Amino acid sequence: MTVFVRIDSCLRRFVAPFLLACHLHTAAAIAVPAPLLSDYTHSAWGGAQGAPVDVLKFAQSGDGWLWIATATGLYRYDGVQFERTDSVYGHPLYSSDVLGLMAARDGALWVGYRFGGVTVLRPGGARTWMEADGLPGGSIFHIEAAPDGTVWVAARDGLASLAPGADRFVRHEGTLGLPANRFFQILFGRDGTQWIAGMDGVFFRRPGERAFSHAWPRMTLMAMAESPDGTLWASDDRNRYYRVRTTPPPGKAPPAPVLNGSGMWFDRDGVMWLAQTDAVERKLEVRPARVPAQRLTQATGLSGALPQSFFQDREGNIWIGTSAGLDRLRRNRLALLPAGVEFDHPGMVRAPDGGVWVGDAINHVRKASAAGLHDTVLKSGFEASHWTADGVLWIGDGRGLWRRGPDGAVELVAPPDKVRGFDPQAIQQDRQGRLWVSFSGRGLFRLAHGQWTRDGGLQGFAAPQATTMAMDAQGNVWMGHARNHISVVGSAAGQDTVRRLDAAAGLQLGTVLTLAPDGQDMWAGGEGGTMLYRGGRFLALRGTGGESFRGVSGIVRLADGDLWLHGADGIYHIAAAALADWLRDVAHAPAREVAFERFDALDGLRGHAPQTRPTPSLLRAADGMLWFSTGSTIALLDPARIRRNPLPPPVLIRSVTSNNRRHDIRQDAGQSQPATLDLPEGSDSLRVTFTALALSMPERVRFRYRLEGVDHGWQGPIGYRGVSYTNLAPGSYRFEVSAANEDGVWSPAPAVLDIRIAPTFVQSRWFLLILAAAGALLLYAAYALRIRTLTRRMQARLQGRLEERSRLARSLHDTLLQSVQGLLMSFNAHVHQIPSGSRERANLERTLGLAGRMLVEGRDQIMDLRASASSDDMRLALQAFGKELAEYSSHVFELHIAGRARPLRPHVSDEVYAIGREALFNASRHANAQKVVLTLDYGREAFALRIRDDGCGLDEDVASAGHRPGHWGLPGMRERAAALGARFELASRAGEGTTVGVTLAAELAYQFSLRMTGHLLPLWWRRR
Repeated sequence: MTVFVRIDSCLRRFVAPFLLACHLHTAAAIAVPAPLLSDYTHSAWGGAQGAPVDVLKFAQSGDGWLWIATATGLYRYDGVQFERTDSVYGHPLYSSDVLGLMAARDGALWVGYRFGGVTVLRPGGARTWMEADGLPGGSIFHIEAAPDGTVWVAARDGLASLAPGADRFVRHEGTLGLPANRFFQILFGRDGTQWIAGMDGVFFRRPGERAFSHAWPRMTLMAMAESPDGTLWASDDRNRYYRVRTTPPPGKAPPAPVLNGSGMWFDRDGVMWLAQTDAVERKLEVRPARVPAQRLTQATGLSGALPQSFFQDREGNIWIGTSAGLDRLRRNRLALLPAGVEFDHPGMVRAPDGGVWVGDAINHVRKASAAGLHDTVLKSGFEASHWTADGVLWIGDGRGLWRRGPDGAVELVAPPDKVRGFDPQAIQQDRQGRLWVSFSGRGLFRLAHGQWTRDGGLQGFAAPQATTMAMDAQGNVWMGHARNHISVVGSAAGQDTVRRLDAAAGLQLGTVLTLAPDGQDMWAGGEGGTMLYRGGRFLALRGTGGESFRGVSGIVRLADGDLWLHGADGIYHIAAAALADWLRDVAHAPAREVAFERFDALDGLRGHAPQTRPTPSLLRAADGMLWFSTGSTIALLDPARIRRNPLPPPVLIRSVTSNNRRHDIRQDAGQSQPATLDLPEGSDSLRVTFTALALSMPERVRFRYRLEGVDHGWQGPIGYRGVSYTNLAPGSYRFEVSAANEDGVWSPAPAVLDIRIAPTFVQSRWFLLILAAAGALLLYAAYALRIRTLTRRMQARLQGRLEERSRLARSLHDTLLQSVQGLLMSFNAHVHQIPSGSRERANLERTLGLAGRMLVEGRDQIMDLRASASSDDMRLALQAFGKELAEYSSHVFELHIAGRARPLRPHVSDEVYAIGREALFNASRHANAQKVVLTLDYGREAFALRIRDDGCGLDEDVASAGHRPGHWGLPGMRERAAALGARFELASRAGEGTTVGVTLAAELAYQFSLRMTGHLLPLWWRRR
């Protein structure tokens, strides 16, 4: 693809602007020259829109980017935003002053600089060539690739080529028949001929030739373009174009320029485009005369003077670079009728020969075709029209009704006397041949047998004036009115009747603008939307996205089932399949939304459907062409040949913004491998921006996207180019986005970005583990604190109970026992006064013995009352019991505690207490000891209880047997120890005292084993 470039002022003395042309298709002749801006939608950008200025070259890389070369930098465009870039594919440019530009077929971008040097940039790397690499010095005017992949460069100081895979350029000036001079452009023709333009003219060589030949004319020629017929055009330094010949003409006649222009280019349809210093002209005929309708100037919107570069992108758009910006010409899908006159709300009606007649309020009715307006067929205005079943055509204007019979005869039928000068709004003939006419501002009349009758002599019309009329399949005449009413004129029992339809029947249109029968149904369009009357109810037609199809004043159902609407927001096309689905489900509530496509100003439509006469605003001609009338134009569309864009838009992800930090994503369109992005810890929100490289109608590009792990499926379609997510957890995500062009062609594969969000410390697994451990410790500490509190409470209660029991025991001892003891002593004194050996003394002594034993048993019971304890605090109970025994005996009691006292298991506490009580009691009763010592050892490995006295000790036979005959104290202690799994010890020597001990492992003794849990407790807790 080649373009025309304006050389800077320092070279203008030698070099004028020249044109570079691209590979061309066969020419397509344009039958009638429609105005340029009727066939194309023009857009212009300048510095105010952030666009580059002084545009020198265009190129489009294989990934879809439009590259723009300027003296101040290289720009790229995605269809929405111009972006200046200092690097391509991540590789920096050698200079920002870019003059030469070429996008190669292998995806590489070649950049030439104003002050010398060429850089090739690919996704995998970049390389810059300078003079030391064989490149000619000075400005790089042009870069072109040969069919075999060889890259040719035309520069200020010569010509060079780089063969595929070569490391150096090869200079050619002064060799191969070429002069040693300046060259401007290289062109490869359709037949394979290579053409080179330079200071000494144009040189060429055909396929298979090694040397170049000098073409005619032999003068400085700078810019070349090849026409579809093979003619080569070249311009001199004075903006004059010549036809180039391979041989001089006979007699070597002086060359004569054919056209004046600063640049020339042929588009893919073979149409010539000619640049002048103040305009761009589409040349439909090769002649010097300028055609104003085919010129784009600053007065008609050109971005600036000096159009100097041309380009046609892969979607067919034409780009023009000027000194002040750039322009795009996009071919319209709708063709405007080349009328040559200004319409004032035109009306349309099918002509008797199958064509179309067109007229308006100020112009006569004329024949029309896609080529334009032709002969006048009726010298009248056009406000309303109607074809009758018997072949009569009625056209109404302010003078009356024009009737054209089947034989072509035309007559004027005068309106009712009181409505002369008022325009007809709608016309309809019923099956009886009576003509119904609604006059604007004057009401409804019926013409029958040459007589006009207001309202046809009927009553019950919804409004005095009808805005539109139609006849259904049963012969009923439907009349639409303002204020959401429709009247239906029918017959019953031979009498005309009027039936009214309104909101009660589901009508929700406001002013009814058009009625169109469809078999047994009736379509109605109005300011509020479009509805279908079926089964006695109106059913609203709704499009995807909530489209209401408002302001519809033209409805056509084609034979293939497609439905076309012309409304306030454009032209709507509903495909037959989509409409069939809607018709099948229309009885369901709510009905499905129907898919549709819209044609509007982006497609070349000017204005909107009229909201008053003349209607209908949509007509299908006999050749299948659809005609759409607006306030001042008529647009045409062939539904069988709609211009489509088959190219799916490449889509790519541009950036991710998280926590106010932007991360640019380096991703090539169509890249197979997903891009990756690692976000720092604490990132919990994202805004992802993306784009699609669609240059024709970026306004209609739609995107669908999803973030795996967040979105349950594809989201969209949407028109905006960025989405946001919040409250994201750390982890891995995959974002995907795809795009569709204006015709719904989706990109074959989505752009993919893998995102990883690092967790903060408090979001990490370690923190969760620590948190869980801390929680467990807190729970354990709370439990331990609760146990400690309960233990203290129970100890306090136990102490209170023990004190109360001791008080009771003291009271009994000091009162009852002392009194009994005194009585016994008194009786004992009296016994000694009785003679010894007497029966009375023996009886009294025996009685006193029984009383003494009773006293001892009573004392024992009091001891039990004072010393018994529950298993909650065995230490306190044994201590109290030992002290009480000491109070009734002559020995001293001591308690020794080793280690930190810990709660014993309940059954352990009971058994240990029983063993200790028995041992203390035996020591107090039988040992005749001076001291009894109780030791409780709360060790980490085991718990031990030892009771030692310094009394008389056990007899040898008792010590060896382990019990005294007839007594069960020692066997009971041994059995209790064995039941606990404890070791029982008994040591005694006559005259040295006795030691009784019980040792029990910590796991069996304590409620919580220190061996098991001590290492889990904090140091501060273990030291408590």
